[in-house]
Amino acid sequence: MKTKNSKAYPQKRKTSVFSEAAIAYGASYYTRFIPKNDWSLVKKAKEGIDTDVFYTFADSIKMPEKFLAAVINLSPRTISNYRDQNKSLEANYSEHLLKLISLYEKGKEYLGNIDEFNSWLEKPMWGSQDKPIDFLNTPGGVDLIIARLERMAQGYPL
Repeated sequence: MKTKNSKAYPQKRKTSVFSEAAIAYGASYYTRFIPKNDWSLVKKAKEGIDTDVFYTFADSIKMPEKFLAAVINLSPRTISNYRDQNKSLEANYSEHLLKLISLYEKGKEYLGNIDEFNSWLEKPMWGSQDKPIDFLNTPGGVDLIIARLERMAQGYPL
């Protein structure tokens, strides 16, 4: 017979009342992690980001955790292990996650909501078959999408 601690019953992720409310009402718990400049981005990334930010962010942007993990070039199992060991993400993964958080906040601000932004990410651009979502797996690609999004918000044609 399997017990609740066995593999047949995966452990439920811990969520706080605050993070559940933030997700339900569209408030962004993770907005405090948005760097104000490059210096603060590097400083926060070097300190490491807690895995709870990863999970809360994935929920709030309606992205499967497996997909978000692949975007920042980690396996879901590694992130789960970090969480179980109360370990923060390493600097390079933290930086990538921080840039994604900034991107999604700008997308939500410029396009009105996460659903519209997710839809925009799936549309081909630049006169090719490439979609913005295809560039999210590198920090430089995230920077490129942020620049395009800002140009679009200023009225420049893409």
